[in-house]
Amino acid sequence: MTKSKMANPDDGLFKPGSKLKHIKSGGFYKVLLLANVEASLEPAYVYESLQSHDFWIRPKAEMEDGRFELISE
Repeated sequence: MTKSKMANPDDGLFKPGSKLKHIKSGGFYKVLLLANVEASLEPAYVYESLQSHDFWIRPKAEMEDGRFELISE
């Protein structure tokens, strides 16, 4: 049985601490870390809304598909 590769924070387009703008909603977010979804081991970002301070998790592929733009490091 082959062990799946775990997410490496350096593999993500967005690094912890990066600030992002969601293109559609205009919301601002801060990337906290790159993690793994337990069931699939799919890499996913954990990020925080800078308006409401809610925390969110989104698959890495979806987060990096152009929905978000980097506004600062």
